[in-house]
Parts: sequence; structure tokens; C-alpha cells
Amino acid sequence: AQLTESGGGLVQPGGSLTISCAASGYPFSEYDITWYRQTPTKGREWVATITSRGGMTNYAEPVKGRFTISRDNAENTAYLQMNSLKSEDTAVYYCYAPSRGVRGQGTQVTVSS
Repeated sequence: AQLTESGGGLVQPGGSLTISCAASGYPFSEYDITWYRQTPTKGREWVATITSRGGMTNYAEPVKGRFTISRDNAENTAYLQMNSLKSEDTAVYYCYAPSRGVRGQGTQVTVSS
């Protein structure tokens, strides 16, 4: 079982970025997906969760209204669309299937002018 993030990079404040999480080796559509982020100063921070069929989503307060989590079970891929990015969103972003115990290697998102 494996999760692989992609799509990170450098973006200016106020900009947008969508990162992806591709799954393989397990029945992706049967498990919830969580995005979290990590920095050396703030540690690990939960960002958002989507249920297995995509029917429910939850967001951390700092990203609510700016980030959107989604998934395409036919493509075994989850997404995190990030709008109105701020410098404090700079972090390594990880996708995680907690009930499966699978996490990705992370993708760096840097928000800076």
C-alpha cells in the first residue's frame, strides 16, 4: 500500500495551488483520507479529512473557507485545493489513510513573495 503526493511548489501570497495524493496497493475507495502539514516550528497540524465516498469533509479552522479537499475514487486520487494562500501555510503536506496506516512522503508547499 502506498500514497504519493505531488504538486507542491513555490507560490506567492494570495495565490492558489492544488496538490494531489495518488494511492496504490489498497482499496482506496474504502478508506477516509486526511491531509496534514508539518513545520519545524509548529509541528504536525491536521488540515482536512474526507470520508471514503466523499460525502463528508472537515477542515481545520485556519484553512476553512480557503482549502477544499476532494477525491476521485475512479482515479484512486485525492486532492487538496488551496486558495488565498498565506505565508503561514508554508509546510510539508502529507496525505494519510489513518484506518489503513498508510501515509505519503510529503510535498513541500512554500508561500513567499
